[in-house]
Amino acid sequence: MSFDGRVAWITGASSGIGEALAYALSARGARLVLSARRERELLRVQAECADPEAHLVLPLDLAETAAFEPAVARVLERFGGVDVLLHNAGVSQRALARDTRLEVDRRIMEINYFGPVALTKAVLPSMLERGAGHLVVVTSLVGKIGTPLRSAYAASKHALHGFFDSLRAELWREGIRVTLVCPGFIRTELPLHALTGDGSPQGTMDRAQLEGYPAGRCAADILRAVERGRDEALVGGRERLAVHLKRFLPGLFNRVIRTARVT
Repeated sequence: MSFDGRVAWITGASSGIGEALAYALSARGARLVLSARRERELLRVQAECADPEAHLVLPLDLAETAAFEPAVARVLERFGGVDVLLHNAGVSQRALARDTRLEVDRRIMEINYFGPVALTKAVLPSMLERGAGHLVVVTSLVGKIGTPLRSAYAASKHALHGFFDSLRAELWREGIRVTLVCPGFIRTELPLHALTGDGSPQGTMDRAQLEGYPAGRCAADILRAVERGRDEALVGGRERLAVHLKRFLPGLFNRVIRTARVT
């Protein structure tokens, strides 16, 4: 797949992996829809992309699903269709399950799961009409495993795998591709905004994140997986081995994860 001239819609485009994807895709000639809550940051990203005027800044809050239909209509009016929808926006968690209020669990699920599902359902009819499209879902290694301090986050990412694996099986005859991407510790500001048990942001960085895989390399790996038509890709450093450990030696994995450094 070539990205030159394609329309790529990126959620969470104001920072981190989404920002890196914007730069990488624009450099390859893609026309972008840049979405996140912070319009000022989106405008900054747009200005730093190749050919800034070719891209649309479209502020969007994944928790406000009523705004999706008008947003899709605006994108279709501007570009005529969406070739690649990259679900990247989300919120993380840093709290024990027993200390997390139920409304925080619900908020994480609303943003990380229901938001991407609702946006997919809003965009999908236009993809089906054209008989082409690629859904790229940035989940997490925690979508494959569970770790301490991430109960709601892991649940939301596991749910994404269940939904989009099923969707892939339903749509393969329609020309729609689905790629699930599972990043590990990526060097982004995600921990700053991670929700604690009462719903307030953590406000500090994690050592594991600071020492993590560069966001630019992560974006390059994601685009390589999309180009190759991969169904799923693990991205990051040695932490990727945890997925294989759980699969082949689940008892050992369960003992190791109890004391693993996850912050």
